[in-house]
Amino acid sequence: MNVGGATYGRGVTRTVPQDAFLELAGPLRRELLAHCYRMMGSIQEAEDLVQETYLRAWRSFHGFENRSSVRTWMYRIATNTCLTALEGRARRPLPAGVGAPPADPEAELHRHPEVPWLEPVPDEVLWGHAPDDPEAAVVDRESVRLAFVAALQHLTGQQRAVLVLRDVLAWHADEVAEALGLSVGAVTSTLQRARAHLARVQEAGAPPAPLPADDPRVAELLEAYVEAFEHYDVDRIVRLLTADAVWDMPPYTDWYVGAEDIGRLIRRHCPATGPESMRMVRTSANGSPAFGLYMLDHDGVHRAFQLQHLTVTEGGVAAVTAWFDTSLFKRFGLPAELPPR
Repeated sequence: MNVGGATYGRGVTRTVPQDAFLELAGPLRRELLAHCYRMMGSIQEAEDLVQETYLRAWRSFHGFENRSSVRTWMYRIATNTCLTALEGRARRPLPAGVGAPPADPEAELHRHPEVPWLEPVPDEVLWGHAPDDPEAAVVDRESVRLAFVAALQHLTGQQRAVLVLRDVLAWHADEVAEALGLSVGAVTSTLQRARAHLARVQEAGAPPAPLPADDPRVAELLEAYVEAFEHYDVDRIVRLLTADAVWDMPPYTDWYVGAEDIGRLIRRHCPATGPESMRMVRTSANGSPAFGLYMLDHDGVHRAFQLQHLTVTEGGVAAVTAWFDTSLFKRFGLPAELPPR
């Protein structure tokens, strides 16, 4: 059976016509994916849990009594599916959120691929097509910003669920209580703790608010940023960063603060040798600009090297997360290598 794009085998009680179920629940897929991504910090895990949500919902759809909307019912199933998956799991941080101080850009790098790092989500996955249902909620870009999702990873699973349901989805306390099997008092106290913890995390490390995507300064800065990298002009890269810019690059645990230190990092560790060593291809992640960076290999071919996510502010690029997991390129629809120019 195919439920919302997932294939399942035998052993499922077919009590509800698939078409009838998908007509009601199918249009919710994108917003449920965003919800599971906020909870898990991994787009791969989020996709798997959305599939599980649809399977669970279809199996129990015969018992749906219309006491709430289908959307509320699906979110309830998705949230509890995520909470079950989070049991015993380590959180997914970015290097800047691990707790270590900024690193020395002249020192050796420390690679830890075994850490379950926070992953980016391609904009195409969440906003690539218009929703099938005109009433389907549009995913708010602010609710999947990388800094916000990274901050959520500092909360317990229950705190994440309560905060997202209350502050992102604007559910009432009694709705959250019913969904999670808690008292209204427990929801209120959990929300207070979650908000306080989130505020401390964001105050300690969140970059300034990004410029709107349609601000002409964004296009100008990104064009200059690409030119600086492709010409291997480190001085210009430094000028395009804010003075207190943050740079991290999973799976390396090291992270860096300040444009000058980031420039020293690039000079010390980047394998580029000069102009044309690097090429960049534009994409977008978590509602912000991103680039696939390709490095010139020994055989003269530019191959996938890192995926950069940028936070562009009025003062320049305030944060860069550069993932060295080149498997992300396929997820973003980027090729593994580039043809000659």
